[in-house]
Amino acid sequence: MAVLITGCSTGVGRASAIALARAGLPVWASARNIDTIADLAAEGCRLVELDVTDEQSRLAAVDTVGALDALVNNAGYAQAGPVEEVSLDRLRAQFETNVFGAVRLCQLVLPAMRERGRGVIVNIGSAGGLIGVPASAAYDMTKWSLEALSDALRMEVRRFGVRVSLLEPGGVVSAFAATQASTWPETAGPYEKFRANHHERMVRYTRPGAPGMTTPERVAKVVLRAVTARNPKARYKIGPAARVLPLLYRTLPAPLWDAFMTRLFPMT
Repeated sequence: MAVLITGCSTGVGRASAIALARAGLPVWASARNIDTIADLAAEGCRLVELDVTDEQSRLAAVDTVGALDALVNNAGYAQAGPVEEVSLDRLRAQFETNVFGAVRLCQLVLPAMRERGRGVIVNIGSAGGLIGVPASAAYDMTKWSLEALSDALRMEVRRFGVRVSLLEPGGVVSAFAATQASTWPETAGPYEKFRANHHERMVRYTRPGAPGMTTPERVAKVVLRAVTARNPKARYKIGPAARVLPLLYRTLPAPLWDAFMTRLFPMT
């Protein structure tokens, strides 16, 4: 069962490549810079350079790996900042990586999957695809998009023997807070205090051992389960945040939800 995983340089992608390889699956680990995943060869992974935003890179990678049994769309990052200050160029870049890259790879691997009558596509979503968080609109919009993509695609390709699953992890211990902080627009304006508060809270909420946080290795176990299951679930919720926060979002009146979220992420 040959598997291609995108975004393996850190976090969930790296942990998934290791977990699947150790389970005996032929794994193609990919990253924009192949040097960042060179050590995964020692884990038994095959390596391929892949920039999910570049068409020639996508075509070359799919040609290199050949027919696949499973695709794990994991590559992504979080663009932070208030809606007013995130430029359209940055928003487009966020969608190019988190959404359009995943869509295009689905399009490229599906013909061979259909021809063989089998295949699995696993999209790595987020609890952010189920709620809206201040300063995370750009990221959350892409993860909401993966919800729609996974639902539609699942129904379209099931008759060809192809299964589609969406993972919805909550907080995962990673460099997420640092990455978000580095993408916040460099402006000194009405959101400057919010920016400082947001970074402080993200560091606190995502530190190892913080309540509700899970590890990349735990998510990787679910990736393995989704890839190898005869009938994988449509959705896998991972961690308490993915279960509790969407429930609160659906049940609380909007003013109470807003008050709850702005207490978690103070504006001033």
